[in-house]
Amino acid sequence: MTERTDTPGFALQLAPGLTIALLILPVVAGLAGAALPAFGYLPVLGGEQFSLDPWRMLMAQPGIWRSAVFSYLTALVATAVSLGLVLGFIAGWSETRLFGLMNRALSPLLSVPHAAAAFALAFLIAPSGWIMRLVSPWATGFERPPDILILHDPLGLSMIAGLVAKEAPFLFLMTLAALPQTLASRHMRVAASFGYGRLAAFFKVALPQIYPQIRLPVLAVIAYSSSVVDVAMILGPTLPAPLAVQLTHWMRDPDLAMRFTASAGALFQVGVTGAAILTWLAIEKLAAAWHRNWRVNGARGAADSAARAGLAAATLVLIAATGLGLVVLVLWSLAGFWPFPASLPPAISLKTWTTALPQIAGPTGTTLWLGCAATLAALLLTIACLEREIRTGHAPRQTALGLIYVPLLVPQVAFLFGLQFLFIAMGLGTSGGALVFSHFLFVLPYVFLSLGDPWRAWDPRYAHVAASLGAGQSRIFWRVRLPMLLTPVLTAAAVGFAVSVGQYLPTLLIGGGRYTTLTTEAVALASGGSRRIIAVYALLQMALPLAGFVLATTLPAMLFRNRRDMRPGHE
Repeated sequence: MTERTDTPGFALQLAPGLTIALLILPVVAGLAGAALPAFGYLPVLGGEQFSLDPWRMLMAQPGIWRSAVFSYLTALVATAVSLGLVLGFIAGWSETRLFGLMNRALSPLLSVPHAAAAFALAFLIAPSGWIMRLVSPWATGFERPPDILILHDPLGLSMIAGLVAKEAPFLFLMTLAALPQTLASRHMRVAASFGYGRLAAFFKVALPQIYPQIRLPVLAVIAYSSSVVDVAMILGPTLPAPLAVQLTHWMRDPDLAMRFTASAGALFQVGVTGAAILTWLAIEKLAAAWHRNWRVNGARGAADSAARAGLAAATLVLIAATGLGLVVLVLWSLAGFWPFPASLPPAISLKTWTTALPQIAGPTGTTLWLGCAATLAALLLTIACLEREIRTGHAPRQTALGLIYVPLLVPQVAFLFGLQFLFIAMGLGTSGGALVFSHFLFVLPYVFLSLGDPWRAWDPRYAHVAASLGAGQSRIFWRVRLPMLLTPVLTAAAVGFAVSVGQYLPTLLIGGGRYTTLTTEAVALASGGSRRIIAVYALLQMALPLAGFVLATTLPAMLFRNRRDMRPGHE
């Protein structure tokens, strides 16, 4: 039931159009700003006529095609593994006690920034990492770290593992959000009554209902994985590096002529990401054609215990790897001298923390104000859009909802470079406002997606009762709807803040080096910094989003301590 009342105010009327404009126009303008230098036109750097020279320079770069193919394949493999793991686990274990436990374990992983998760995995699986220490020398015979290329391997296996560790929790939560919008659970029970196993029932009758709901998040994962920079710098190969990493180096090259090559590379990155997405859509078509025949072949798939156990084990390994990685980060941040193959540091000390904290104060403060400003702007605009939707009774079209994903579907490295040029041309340069806006572009989609469903699910009968007592729309919003939805609002804010904390490329390019955050400093240390300092930065990078989620849970409980039904988690 949707509440239909009087016409909303002028500001609320403008909110949806303003939201779409703020999401779409910067992306389009950024791509245009990269396209002109890509074809030789950038008068400020001497490019006064169009030419294909930037493309010739790009194609002459060593290993450029290998970098592009690597980015293309990494995106497809990481997405396929993440989606397969998520769908398989939900199919095999939904509505079980194990599912509830895994759900509670997977959800917090969403708050861990990509760079922090990559560092945690690196500290765990490196030749001198914790896993090798735990099995050495008694099982391996190694008295010193083995000469094995695990991190930065040419196949990108460690990078794929790092991406799966982050993207699987995201797709898991997106799938959980899609389930109540379908009849999947009911249809699975019907299929079970006909003797179908859990996996067969899910993939035959539930998946066709669920997948259309999560297609855009899946495509967003492909776009991100094909153009990620921070995870690639920490875990990816170096000779040659993934395409997005090479573009980042060219954009910051002291030789200004490389800006033309970087612009051509930005458009090339769009092509690589587009090719990955088109390949995925083609695979969808082939899979759908096969699925139409498979779903009616009568195979029950009742003997699926081994497959279900394997999926549960794989999910447990994912959670355990991330959890153990976080533990080893804590150990390194407290360790003194820690020789290989000692499993634990011989001495524990706070020396690293006391030494690093004075230098970390500045990046921490920048991370905080930047995240709070971007999240507040995104939250206000999201609430305005949803409030207009409630007051008018007009749900947004699917096309409009799809536009929310545009900043997530276009590679960051492709349009941020052009956006940087436009900000300089507008006189904004590397201002704090420009930096906040660049974070806002990526925070807003996540805030909207997090808050949209709880806001629309709010029971309008509360508003009807308040209106019958003489309350106007503004009073209903401030005194009824917003207090009742405080937990979802704060949770959406925590999600947005976590997204901002994890932003690397917007801070690097739009900030122009004037602003350092925990993420930019941690990634900068990846090329050869002290493990102890890296661990401190990574832990603080995780601590800030975690504090946001803790606040989102505890604040409503404190405010509504005398109102049991409004506390978080009350059914």
